[in-house]
Amino acid sequence: MNKKFKTIGIISIQASLIIVIGCMFGFYNNKEVSLRNQSTAQIGKIEGVYDKMWKVIQQKAQVTSEYKDAFKEIYPELISGRYSGESMMKWIQESNPEFDASLYKDLMQSIEILRTEFQHAQEKELDIIREHTNLCTTYPSKWFVSNKEPIEYTIISSTKSKATMKTGLDDDISVF
Repeated sequence: MNKKFKTIGIISIQASLIIVIGCMFGFYNNKEVSLRNQSTAQIGKIEGVYDKMWKVIQQKAQVTSEYKDAFKEIYPELISGRYSGESMMKWIQESNPEFDASLYKDLMQSIEILRTEFQHAQEKELDIIREHTNLCTTYPSKWFVSNKEPIEYTIISSTKSKATMKTGLDDDISVF
């Protein structure tokens, strides 16, 4: 009788281990697939944010440029038609049309906001990649993950930033 209980106990432990290992295998592989899917979606979001950023900046810049050109064209005509000869002194007292720089301020704010949104979208992708790499390289998850292929993503950056990262030098501090 004692041998029978011992056998049942060993079988129960083995069955429990198989169930636990099966659950861990399923959990870690589902997590890996989830991170890979999240990465794919995030890359799509990055493209959308990048597209939005450049369209908004370009279109606002066009509006600002058009306003500047229109103002430059009409301002001399307004002034020359109103003031000739002796009435030139009125110019000092009257309110004249002023160039509205708020379009430029709005453009600059849009650039800053959209570039920040783009940066955050890229940072989120890098966080997903970090989490995926950790899942595939740390214990115990690395024992159970089937697909350890790294998630590929190329950070969108400038030539200057790439050169700085390669050389480790950033000596250009000139603003203008």
